[in-house]
Amino acid sequence: MELTYRLCSLEELHQLRQISEHTFVIAFEKDNDPEDFKKYIKKAFTLEKVKEELLNPNSDFYFVYNNKEVVGYFKLNVNDAQSELKQDNSVELERIYVVAKYQGLGLGEQFLHYIKAIAQERNKKMLWLGVWQENKRAVKFYERHGFQKFDTHPYFIGSDEQTDWLMRFDLSNL
Repeated sequence: MELTYRLCSLEELHQLRQISEHTFVIAFEKDNDPEDFKKYIKKAFTLEKVKEELLNPNSDFYFVYNNKEVVGYFKLNVNDAQSELKQDNSVELERIYVVAKYQGLGLGEQFLHYIKAIAQERNKKMLWLGVWQENKRAVKFYERHGFQKFDTHPYFIGSDEQTDWLMRFDLSNL
């Protein structure tokens, strides 16, 4: 499958919001309290919230295409858009979502190679992310690709405090 990558535009806001919510729900709804999850979804994926994130000059959303079909997207943050480190030499991979029908095909690995290349082109030294500690499949994926845990931070789904592992990849390893 030959993938292409393109920055999301404001005209694609509705599609971005829909893919964000749908992919998140499929991945995490079953593992969370229904009421807390519903509260989180209502807050995290409003059109206004996604628009605010999309318009942030320190964040980039990329749609990933197979032919003309969106198979996923990812979001990168630099400078003060980063949720934790906010270092000039780092870039945060805040989201990497593959549409459900394309999961298990190795697309996440292709996305990650492209993301690492973007970070290198921007002269960053480190790529980092937060991943829910209970998402064992994702943790193993990132470890296979050279990420190492360096800290934790709280992440709330409604009133449920969960723990994200902060993991980093040293771009000088490429």
